[in-house]
Amino acid sequence: MSYVVNLKFGGLILYIRLKKLVSNKLVSTKNIYDELYNSLYGSLCVFSNKYVDNLEKSKDIVQEVFIKLWNHKILTEPEDAIKAYLYTSVRNKSLDYLKSKEYKVKTKATNVDLRLLQSETYFEKEVLIEEVSRLVDNALKTLPNKCREVVELSMKGRQNDEIAEELNISINTVKSQKKIAYKKLRPLLRGSYAALLLVLLN
Repeated sequence: MSYVVNLKFGGLILYIRLKKLVSNKLVSTKNIYDELYNSLYGSLCVFSNKYVDNLEKSKDIVQEVFIKLWNHKILTEPEDAIKAYLYTSVRNKSLDYLKSKEYKVKTKATNVDLRLLQSETYFEKEVLIEEVSRLVDNALKTLPNKCREVVELSMKGRQNDEIAEELNISINTVKSQKKIAYKKLRPLLRGSYAALLLVLLN
């Protein structure tokens, strides 16, 4: 009798532990999912729009990809693998839309260069642009306001004297703010991105 009770009690303990493990895994998965959605949704919408030239449709495409992502085992993979999956899925869905009757009826477009849009070169270039933009945008948010304003104007091609005049500060202040920005941003940007930043800030 005691053996049966102990067996039942042991089974209950095992059930509780398994339930807790599953619960923790779900929480962890949701955290990963939420982080990916918050950090990549905007970039993926812009990326899709480079194909479909319709921001609202791009949002729909990205939403569909994220819905599919929730039940995908890729969520347990490294971040780079998940990003590759997301960009590839958005590209494929965007191309599917361009080939659909819905697109042809709504736009009556005849000048879409599918051959270019389907190429790996175009895909890789647009992914790189979005990833660089996202990294730079996130890094800029860490800067003090005045420092960020100097960097943003510099990235738009403004010269030091133009920046100084627009922000009503001295040229020396512009230069010192650029140095501060580079020191703060360099650790946040990877390899070639940091080199690109140095070029932009000179």
